[in-house]
Amino acid sequence: MRTAALVAMLALAPAVHAAPSHRWRIESPPSHVDFGVRLLWLHTIHGRFERLAGAIEPHGDGRVVVDARVAVDSLSMDSQRLRRWVLAEEFFDAARYPTLRFVSAPVPRTALDDGGTLEGQLTLRGITRPMRFELLPARCTADACLIEARGQLTRSEFGMTGHRAVLSDHVELALSIAIARASQ
Repeated sequence: MRTAALVAMLALAPAVHAAPSHRWRIESPPSHVDFGVRLLWLHTIHGRFERLAGAIEPHGDGRVVVDARVAVDSLSMDSQRLRRWVLAEEFFDAARYPTLRFVSAPVPRTALDDGGTLEGQLTLRGITRPMRFELLPARCTADACLIEARGQLTRSEFGMTGHRAVLSDHVELALSIAIARASQ
């Protein structure tokens, strides 16, 4: 569940194609990361991380690197009881790990224009694992972009092993990331 926030940051890479020599920053709000996990194979529990930060940096060779952070305590859910449970030690352990972070491998700007794959490392609960996202084509103006990405993570790979009999190990992620050209 908590990796959803980091996935949102990955979605930022395509916007950099418009100005390769410029740095881009994540705008929060309106950026957010949504997640869904199946409960008892009948119902899906949804959550949204609403506070993201980070940047897309030019790599100097026609590629960019995405570095994104998600504030775990920015989690919004329909039920406050469920939110407290998800933020507790058993899942996100927000007291010990207040931030999720994703750092991409260098990605060609041109490969992101029409959508594509964004790979990198996601750190959640102090555990770093490879992560892959599918980027949708970016919608950009001269100074801003909206990027959407989809991905899936396995929560047990990040130490969230509780309740596997009733809660799916797979978590679906949907990211909506707004980026703007950083001031020089």
